[in-house]
Amino acid sequence: CTLDSEVALRVGGDFFFDPQPGDSPVNLVLIAGGVGINPLFSILLHIADLHGCQEGKGNRHRLGTAKLYYSAKTTSELLFKKNILGLMKAFPGKITCCFHVTQQHSQICKELQPHVTGK
Repeated sequence: CTLDSEVALRVGGDFFFDPQPGDSPVNLVLIAGGVGINPLFSILLHIADLHGCQEGKGNRHRLGTAKLYYSAKTTSELLFKKNILGLMKAFPGKITCCFHVTQQHSQICKELQPHVTGK
């Protein structure tokens, strides 16, 4: 987002991402902490599925980008991290993620280092 960008926020409750063919593309910013990743991970999988269909079968969905910000105490508490890294690798520039750890005291593995901020 840039200064004066219009954004929509949704916190808690029942939420989903269900773009329809012909909808204008939207860029998503997903923010999760701890186990709050569960519904957002489902949204990422849906986005990846739509991107995959788009590349393979001429899907009419027009998709923007998805950026996930995900925080936990340590990297071991980042659920689905390997799956998320796989999605980023499969759809470079379309799905990205920044992990944030707040209480990490041990070394962060090399695979996660480029994507992790915090202690």
